[in-house]
Amino acid sequence: MAYTLLILLTGTNLPTPLYRGYAERFGFSPLFVTLVFAAYVAVLIPSLLFAGPVADAVGHRGVLFPAVVVAALGSLAFALAETTWWLFAARVLQGLALGTASGPLTAALTELEPTGDHRRAALVSTVASVGGLGLGPVLAGLLAQYAPAPSVLPFAVEIVLLAPAAAAVLVLPASRSRRPWRSRRPEIPGTMRTVFATSGAAAFLAFAVIGLFLTLVPTYVATLSDSDNLLLGGAAVALMLTCSALAQLIGHSAPARTLELLGLPLLAAGLVLLAVAGGSASLILLLTAIVIAGTGQGLAFLGSLTAVNQAAPADRRAGVLSGFYVIVYLGVGLPVIGAGFLAASAGLLAAVRYFAHGIALLCLVVLLLLARAHRRLPVAPPPAPDDAAVG
Repeated sequence: MAYTLLILLTGTNLPTPLYRGYAERFGFSPLFVTLVFAAYVAVLIPSLLFAGPVADAVGHRGVLFPAVVVAALGSLAFALAETTWWLFAARVLQGLALGTASGPLTAALTELEPTGDHRRAALVSTVASVGGLGLGPVLAGLLAQYAPAPSVLPFAVEIVLLAPAAAAVLVLPASRSRRPWRSRRPEIPGTMRTVFATSGAAAFLAFAVIGLFLTLVPTYVATLSDSDNLLLGGAAVALMLTCSALAQLIGHSAPARTLELLGLPLLAAGLVLLAVAGGSASLILLLTAIVIAGTGQGLAFLGSLTAVNQAAPADRRAGVLSGFYVIVYLGVGLPVIGAGFLAASAGLLAAVRYFAHGIALLCLVVLLLLARAHRRLPVAPPPAPDDAAVG
């Protein structure tokens, strides 16, 4: 299941370093890139809303196998792209696939964890997620720069990698219908709404930064470095996400709220440095910003997902996690649309600078809200021995 999540996210991020080539081929601006990304998110979110409750009712296998098939069709559409409409169609298929699979995959990882350790399951999920986000741009940039058929080969490789994922999904045990499907809207139990709201806000900002890196930062890096190497932009995204994954591996044993309270100020600091790097054209400062922002992103995301995963009732977990991923992917899609319009009117460097300062300020606001909510939480008694494995 971790492999399936990794490869699905790898496929959805293969286009990141290729957009410059598509822009030269089809003649579009940075604003168009953000609109293609928005189409992906616009399909992804209804899929999340639909798939989580369905998976709770019919089991994960019946939802995940169609999602893998649709992901392969999305990669095929990219490989065959002849006009900009093909790019939209491919991104819509990828959004449908990932939206359908995200909540059920995370829930399946939690249920399949051998000791019932929800914290460990959340760590595997977040590392697989950021691993796919980072692997996609690097794989595509490497193949596009140094192998033949740069707009075809990366997606052909993705289709091959999806075959084992399909096989893994097919051997999932059939699940009993534990909860009838009566609504397409994930239900958030009242007892966890505060946790869901505060952790969701932290995840929204963490993934707003992911959206920036996946759309505009590769071109931003190329502009500052004065280089046309496709691997360079993908490597910048991969560096940020590698730092995110390493931060999660190092900090996974810390309490969820501590991770969020550490991650958000680091994320804000990295964004401020990213903006300053654009003004000074300093690659050293840019690399420092990427490392700090990646570390903060990883801690904030792991903390928010762990908090929601631990609070979610077992019979509603896929629905709750699908609702959480709605917030995550809204963070990926909505802010970066504004950045695209800014890039069209004020230029790329100015757009990244304004975006970075705005998200940094919001990180500090959410940090204050989290600290306030944390002080108000009652002190819980120690868990009983039977419950120790699930925190």
